Amino acid sequence: MTTLTVIVPVFNEQHLVAASLERLEALEQSPLLERLQVIVVDDSSRDRSAEVLAGFARDRGITLAPALPHAPRAPGPVELVERGAGRAGKVDWLFLQHRRNGGKGAAIRGGLARADGAVTVIHDADLEYHPRDLLRFLPVFAEQQADAVFGSRFAGGEARRALLFRHELGNRLLTFLTNLVTNVNLTDMETCYKAVRTDLLRSIPLCSDDFRLEPELTIKLAKREARIFEVPISYSGRTYQEGKKIGWRDGVKALLAILRFAWSDHVYQADAWGSQILGRMARAPRFNAWMADTILPFCGQRILEIGSGTGNLTRRLIPRDQYVASDINPLYLHTLQGLTADRPYLDVTLTDVTRGETFPRPPGGFDTVVCLNVVEHVDDDVGALRNIREVLAQAGRAIVLVPQGPEVFGTLDEVLGHRRRYTVESLGTLAAAAGFTVKELVHFNRVGRPAWWLNGKLLKRRTFGLGQIMLLNLLTPLFRVVDRLLPFQALSLIAVLEPAAAAPRSTAPATSRPA
Repeated sequence: MTTLTVIVPVFNEQHLVAASLERLEALEQSPLLERLQVIVVDDSSRDRSAEVLAGFARDRGITLAPALPHAPRAPGPVELVERGAGRAGKVDWLFLQHRRNGGKGAAIRGGLARADGAVTVIHDADLEYHPRDLLRFLPVFAEQQADAVFGSRFAGGEARRALLFRHELGNRLLTFLTNLVTNVNLTDMETCYKAVRTDLLRSIPLCSDDFRLEPELTIKLAKREARIFEVPISYSGRTYQEGKKIGWRDGVKALLAILRFAWSDHVYQADAWGSQILGRMARAPRFNAWMADTILPFCGQRILEIGSGTGNLTRRLIPRDQYVASDINPLYLHTLQGLTADRPYLDVTLTDVTRGETFPRPPGGFDTVVCLNVVEHVDDDVGALRNIREVLAQAGRAIVLVPQGPEVFGTLDEVLGHRRRYTVESLGTLAAAAGFTVKELVHFNRVGRPAWWLNGKLLKRRTFGLGQIMLLNLLTPLFRVVDRLLPFQALSLIAVLEPAAAAPRSTAPATSRPA
């Protein structure tokens, strides 16, 4: 069983909104639903929709406050007020209203802020869609580990009204173009019925106020690597004489939105983990491949990866006999969990490098712990490495990447939460204090040092531009060739560490080499 929130944006639907909301009440009979929340957002309707909603609520024992007087449309945030709330049967009703019209996207954002179901779905206030189809969405979340389920009008539902052929052509064109930029094979991007895990939906910054929301949400879900499924639904479309609001101008806007959001990587709300800037770094897959290829020769078959993010490195190091990917960001952990569906050797867990009790401890320990760009974030880096040492097999090794060069510490380090940058000497001291011997030291990414100094030290920027990241990705094959020839320090150090007790007794210094 699960909980479901249905957001109903309403604008000038006085003749249909009551019947549409009555249909939703059929959902409360489903054994799959533990709780149903319906959030109705009146987007400052100009007709009698507010009165109809008041009558609908009154019939269910809910009293609504008088509707707000209309204000002229203007740029900026839209004032959202609560008219009333109550429970009728098994449905929790919440009625909200915009003081001025803000558009479908604004209505959905306002409703989403009050959503408390595990899954949130959008339901238009007309009669084109039937809520009974939503009952087939719910098992997909449980059985397929879905992040989002779209209701497709073109995938063979029980019934579909035949009309508006040219309108369908436009929908199929927009779906095709969205698929082209996302590499997701949807059949109906423009569908109203998009059900999404509420925590995921709330973590995506949605900025469209009108029907451009449909391509925006689809593209951003794809960029967040969400597991998207489609379920066929029935569809009883209406003509323009019957009140249909979407026209050819909306199609043009949607086309421009596809172009805009295909380029944009603004797919995370601001959060404590710096998800947006780390997500931007993921737009350089060739650079991530370079990093993976550098550490690959040191990896064994039983690996714990700490700080896996969304799995950019994980995908390049698997398959293995055993692989545990971990992070502390719940958004990342859910993305990683999606990788386990067809990989029985892969586990995902929350592991905090500063808390030894959170570490997985398989019999015999791990032969490799991979920890890239993590220990510089914590106050107690010695304790972090000691925790890693505790879960290593006797002859295991830790692969640790840290930023090098205190002299280039700047605003980029601050926004990423770096406590420090290391030198060869300070990294060696850290390893020894944690009970490790440095067996090999790799100087990685010399070519990135000038860009880091320019952006973080001289210009004091707090993020990399998307264009810079795209250029980095484009030029990485060249950088891999010339990096070792450059005459300045590398931006990062990769240390291959072995527990001191297991290390061969030798007075020879650790091997140091370029990437």
